[in-house]
Amino acid sequence: MTVKLKIKKGDRVVVITGGDKGRSGEVLRVLREERRVLVQGVNMVKRHHRPRPGNPGGIVEREAPIHVSNVAHIDPKDNKPSRIGFKAGADGRRLRFARRSGDVID
Repeated sequence: MTVKLKIKKGDRVVVITGGDKGRSGEVLRVLREERRVLVQGVNMVKRHHRPRPGNPGGIVEREAPIHVSNVAHIDPKDNKPSRIGFKAGADGRRLRFARRSGDVID
């Protein structure tokens, strides 16, 4: 069963716990079934790739998924971690907003 997450692809987030605490980046991918996100430049791991035609192979560094509870959205107003809330827009659609400043994110 898929779950609704408050963080979406393209959001700017900061890691709030773990080995990469304090690092920030943009969400590249959201894995809803696993409740994990892929953040640019965070949780880097090394993978060994076999040579293939067109790919020389070798050791490649890339991002690994991090649990969504370990990241917080960055408030667009003051660049600090913020929680996400929802409110109705003028046209009745649900809008995400930063609880810290009240600014609409979408």
